[in-house]
Amino acid sequence: MKINSIMYHDIVESENWKSSGFAGSDADIYKLDRNVFAAHLERLKINNISPKTVFEAINQPNQSDVLMTFDDGGESAYTDASELLEKFNWRGHFFVATDFIDSATFLKRKQIRELHNRGHIIGSHSASHPTRMANCTRSQMINEWQESVKKLSDIIGDSVTVASVPGGYYSTDVAKTASECGIKFLFNSEPTTQLFVVDKCKVLGRYTIQQSLTIQQFDKLSQGDSLYQFQQYALWNAKKIVKKLGGKTYLEIRKRILDKQ
Repeated sequence: MKINSIMYHDIVESENWKSSGFAGSDADIYKLDRNVFAAHLERLKINNISPKTVFEAINQPNQSDVLMTFDDGGESAYTDASELLEKFNWRGHFFVATDFIDSATFLKRKQIRELHNRGHIIGSHSASHPTRMANCTRSQMINEWQESVKKLSDIIGDSVTVASVPGGYYSTDVAKTASECGIKFLFNSEPTTQLFVVDKCKVLGRYTIQQSLTIQQFDKLSQGDSLYQFQQYALWNAKKIVKKLGGKTYLEIRKRILDKQ
């Protein structure tokens, strides 16, 4: 099965990057101005693409399906992203790093509960948002998934079976421990439409949205342009090798470069 999933982070007013989610240049590159996100949704409508939930996509698969996902749990999930989606009667997947709930710029318990009641999918984004999830010990992974799933389940009064991997550092052990903690659908940051299964967990890739993405590139991404998707896959895997070799040094150098920019 193939599913086209798109990964957003924060959607903010007037490029006010600090108003939602994590702060810093390395986080800001993934944040979008509200008007840009609204333009993305208009393009989906023009191209007759209606975002689905992962449950709809699995039960009634369609090659043109697109899933809209939002990482971190910044407050703009409630104030901006969900509001714009609902104008088209669409729903998103909001993945929350639970240690930050009720903090400034992050979702509050009441907001999470309301998003769930309005039909959006609430999922785990780990508890503490480790920088390199794949480098955690097995017990640390279990703790990250268990704590976050329990906290979110208590908030929404329902089972939480969907999650996404923080930081883009995925491994088979990340999926195995997620499965052990009751997660049935795990999104990572691998740019692919191919769905595969690890234990009892279905793993889905995603295409990442950054500020530098043009509306023409968004059209290609959302319409499943195979050449563009392959280019993203090749670029990601080249970066993956550098990340693995560089470890923490890669992250430090990357942040310094972004800070200067």
